[in-house]
Amino acid sequence: MNEQPSTVGAILTRSARRTPEALALRFGEREWTYAELDTAVSRVAAALRARGLSHSDRVAALGRNSDAFLILYLACARAGLVHVPVNYNAAGDELVHLLTQSEPTCVFIDPTLTDRVAAVADRLGDLWVGTLRDGPADGGDRTGEGPRADPLGPAGNRADVLDWATDRDGAVLEEAGVADDDLVQLLYTSGTTALPKGAMMTHRALVHEYASSIAALAIGCGDVILHSLPLYHSAQMHVFLLPGLAVGAGNHLLEVPSVEAIFATVEAHQVSSLFLPPTVWVDVANHPRLTDAELGSLTKCYYGASIMPVPVLERLRARLGGAGFYNCFGQSEIGPLACVLGPAEHANRPDPTRSAGPSCSSRRVSSMRGWRTSPPGSSAR
Repeated sequence: MNEQPSTVGAILTRSARRTPEALALRFGEREWTYAELDTAVSRVAAALRARGLSHSDRVAALGRNSDAFLILYLACARAGLVHVPVNYNAAGDELVHLLTQSEPTCVFIDPTLTDRVAAVADRLGDLWVGTLRDGPADGGDRTGEGPRADPLGPAGNRADVLDWATDRDGAVLEEAGVADDDLVQLLYTSGTTALPKGAMMTHRALVHEYASSIAALAIGCGDVILHSLPLYHSAQMHVFLLPGLAVGAGNHLLEVPSVEAIFATVEAHQVSSLFLPPTVWVDVANHPRLTDAELGSLTKCYYGASIMPVPVLERLRARLGGAGFYNCFGQSEIGPLACVLGPAEHANRPDPTRSAGPSCSSRRVSSMRGWRTSPPGSSAR
C-alpha cells in the first residue's frame, strides 16, 4: 500500500469525496459545495501553472476576506507553490518589506487596495499583478519598471482568481509531485517589536495543526462555523477555517468582523461555532442586540490573542447559557494553536500548560535559575 503524502491540497479533496453536495463555503451571495470548491481550486491551480509558475514559486495575496482569498491559498498548495498572505493594513515601507523580502513572483490583490501597491510600485521590482476578485477587464496598467498586469489572463489581460475559479471551460490540475515537507506558506508575524518575519510553514506542519485543532476544539462535520477575522492571519485560517473544511463542516465567511453582520449571520444560518478576539467579544457583549437576538444555535464560542475581561465573559456565559467557551493560546510560528482551556476548565481557570493540544507538547520552565525545566506537576518557580 503506497503511503500518500499529507498535504494541504488533499484535505479539501477528501472532504469533497465524502460529502460532495454539502455546503463548504458561503461568502456574500456565493455558495460553494465541497465538490464545487474542490474543482474551483483545481482550476486556479492549473491557471497559475499555465502562467509559468513552477514548484516553490511564491504567490503573494493582499486582500480582505473572500472566497477568492481562500481558493488562492488552496490552489497554491495544490500546485506546489508557496502562498504569502499579506496584512491588508500594510502600506509604505511595511508593504515594500513584505512584497520584497518574501520574493514573490506575483501578487493578487483586491481592486480596492490597488492604490496601496501602486504607491510603492517603483520599489517592488519585477512583480506581476493579478486580482483576487472583481478585477478590471484590462487587468490593470503597467507601472514603470514595477508591477505589471499579467499578460496571459483569460479575458484580455485579466488574471483574476474568481474568474479562473468559475470558468467552467478552464483546465483543472490534479495534485502531483507535492511532498508533505514542501513549504506551503510564508506566514508573516505581526512585527510588534521589529519588521514582520516570515515563518516557513510546511504541508506536514499545517496538516498536523489542523488535526490538533479539530481534536482540541471539538470541531465536527455538523458544525456551522462563522469566520470573520482576517484570513491573512494564522488563527482564523489555520485554527478554524481549514479544520472546518477538513471535517466537512458548513463555513460562512464575512469580509470583516462587523458585529451587526455577526448577529445577522448567526440568526440567518443557525451558526453553532464562533471565534472572536476579546476586543470583539466585548462589542458583542455590549451590543443592544445581545438581549433579543436569536443566538440559541451557538454551542461553541472561542477566543484568544488577549485576556477576556471576567465581567464580559460572565455576561456572555449568562446570555449564551448553552454555549461552551474555549480560550486558545499559541503563536503564529507554530501554526498557531498550542494550548486550549475548554468549557470544563473555565470554572477554575487552571494553568493553560495543562491543556496542550494533541500535536503540541508543553513544559514549564523557570527563569529564576537560568531557564531550567521544572518537573512535571510542579510549579515553575
